[in-house]
Amino acid sequence: MHIGLAQLNPVLGDVAANLEKHREWMKRAAAENVELLIFPELSLAGYHLRDLVPDVALTPDSDILSQIVKASKDMSLVVGFVEETPQFRFHVGAGYMEGGRLLHVHRKVYLATYGMFDEERYLDAGAGVRAFDTKFGRCAMLICEDLWHPSAPYLACHDGAHYLLAVANSPGRGVRGHTLHTAETYERICRVYAQLLQVWVVLVNRVGFEDGVNFWGGSMVVSPMGEVTARAPLMEEALVTADLDIDEVRRARVFAPLLAEEELELTARELRRIIDDRSRE
Repeated sequence: MHIGLAQLNPVLGDVAANLEKHREWMKRAAAENVELLIFPELSLAGYHLRDLVPDVALTPDSDILSQIVKASKDMSLVVGFVEETPQFRFHVGAGYMEGGRLLHVHRKVYLATYGMFDEERYLDAGAGVRAFDTKFGRCAMLICEDLWHPSAPYLACHDGAHYLLAVANSPGRGVRGHTLHTAETYERICRVYAQLLQVWVVLVNRVGFEDGVNFWGGSMVVSPMGEVTARAPLMEEALVTADLDIDEVRRARVFAPLLAEEELELTARELRRIIDDRSRE
């Protein structure tokens, strides 16, 4: 599939303005024959929302989300938003839209609440990681902090994912000479997951500033052999395209059948033992 990485700078708290931005980027992507366009985490809302969370939240049948879903008749889309549940709970959501339908919503499982982050104060954590079928193959989505927990991509790939689509709002931290520590770390993480789990890894990170915090971009595509095949620049908006071939997944898994050899029963049994031991402490 021919994908597009929409490395944009959302407007904090202005869903209507961000909807227009999405339309503009969809037009740009269509001109480059993109089949799947992926936007960053919270692309419709911005990141430092705090008390704005209820004001920008969307239900699956809301007018704004419905407009984007309708647009997916021409191009498959991954869009980030605050999801409101029927119980009036709020999640960081990533929606996969295809053929005029909302196929899947991933709710961010791991909310960052350390250092500069305070997500748990305003949002609820998701409760699962699932792969799902698309016309391109089987995909799974993760959101930012989810990538820092190996169990999330592990579960996604053992649920059959060929493509791991990760969206982020990662702030820039730790300058080292001419490089950024967070950019280096994300690349290492994506390359390790891609090679060990034998899956395409796509990372789409935003750019811009909010409340003095800089988001570094650097979106990338990593092949199942752990090679970076496409990369966006740091610190600036960009639309980057790349071709992902499922045959590369097949080639990697035939070369070294790591997933097939994984002892899932062993993993489940030992995890249960560890959980039981901790409960007795």
